[in-house]
Amino acid sequence: MARKNTLTDPRFHDEDAARAWFEAARWPNGPNCSHCGSLKHYATKKPGRYRCGEKECRKDFTVMTGTVMERSHAKLTQWAAAFHMAASSKKGFSAHQLHRTLGCEYNTAWFLWHRVREAMRRGGLEPMGGPGKTVEIDETYIGKLDGQVRQQHRNRKGGGGGASSYKNTILTLVERGGSARSFHVASTTLADVMPVIRANVARETYMMTDEASWYRWLGKEFASHDRIEHSADEYVRVEADKIVTTNSVEGFYSIFKRGMRGTYQHCKEKHLHRYLAEFDFRYSTRTALGYNDEERAVLAVRGGDGKRLMYRQPHAV
Repeated sequence: MARKNTLTDPRFHDEDAARAWFEAARWPNGPNCSHCGSLKHYATKKPGRYRCGEKECRKDFTVMTGTVMERSHAKLTQWAAAFHMAASSKKGFSAHQLHRTLGCEYNTAWFLWHRVREAMRRGGLEPMGGPGKTVEIDETYIGKLDGQVRQQHRNRKGGGGGASSYKNTILTLVERGGSARSFHVASTTLADVMPVIRANVARETYMMTDEASWYRWLGKEFASHDRIEHSADEYVRVEADKIVTTNSVEGFYSIFKRGMRGTYQHCKEKHLHRYLAEFDFRYSTRTALGYNDEERAVLAVRGGDGKRLMYRQPHAV
């Protein structure tokens, strides 16, 4: 069966169609006030603008109000294309590619893309794993630390070399057959790694890592801890009741690094957490878990509720 070219969909070319798609994605049960949450509303003379029906509120709102899109001058068709491309591009896409696709200015594309990433960022999630489940953990290094932070990091490490002395340290937790969570941590010391693991993994979980020393205490706090010896060219070990490997988290890093090096090429440290959220989101809603591009895009739109991303400097007027 031929795959439909979704970029020909009316929502990418017609403002009314784009508005209808965003309203259906954000308000499956009909518009509700972005200020007080009431379902009571009535339409105004301006298409897409509603007025709250609650006597104490009576404020106007649109599908953009109270989201990452609020007060944006970009067209809804451009927002729809940005959300769709973000949801369907496995290794991401650059702001330059978005600006060429939309025919807009580069700064508009950059504005859109960073706010779509913010919509993909999740918080307040339940602990990963649980009884009978396995969480794999690994770390990687990418980019460069900002100058001042880099020097402080080197001083704390005793001025040593190695990747961790000048690159950003990423810690990723992957539930086997499930979701991924990545964190930008200061270092791979126990003081930086263990609080993240404790806060994000249920105690009844089977933990699997490589032979790195900072994971050696996991067996005392979780159901079990198995280590794979990469230094001995060991990558999979089959035991009676389980398969010991970190291939899932390494597979996540394979996609992440291809995107960061091949597509983005450069990422400032202050934006890194948002890039991580982007790859976590797509991995956690991948096709193998039953999601398609449309469902992924709708989830991203809903994730933008209650979020704003402001880059205006405090001294700016």
